[in-house]
Amino acid sequence: MLTKVRKKKLIEKFKEHQQDTGSASVQVALLTERINYLTDHLKKHKKDFHSRRGLLMLVGRRRRLLTYLKKKAPQSYGEVAKELDLK
Repeated sequence: MLTKVRKKKLIEKFKEHQQDTGSASVQVALLTERINYLTDHLKKHKKDFHSRRGLLMLVGRRRRLLTYLKKKAPQSYGEVAKELDLK
């Protein structure tokens, strides 16, 4: 589960300026954390199809944000992808 402390650490790590809380890189990091949590949940609860749908929606949102980031800021995209172990 994404706790306040964990969320704050992720925002601090990926922010682009002092008051940044919603840039694409921060959103990708937060989505990745939620995706990892749901993936572990679905390994235990194989028939939880509602959570599976939510996971697929999160993956799609993250993919769109990564495409945007790759187009607008390739340098930032490379750093985020490497830091989060994405393709």
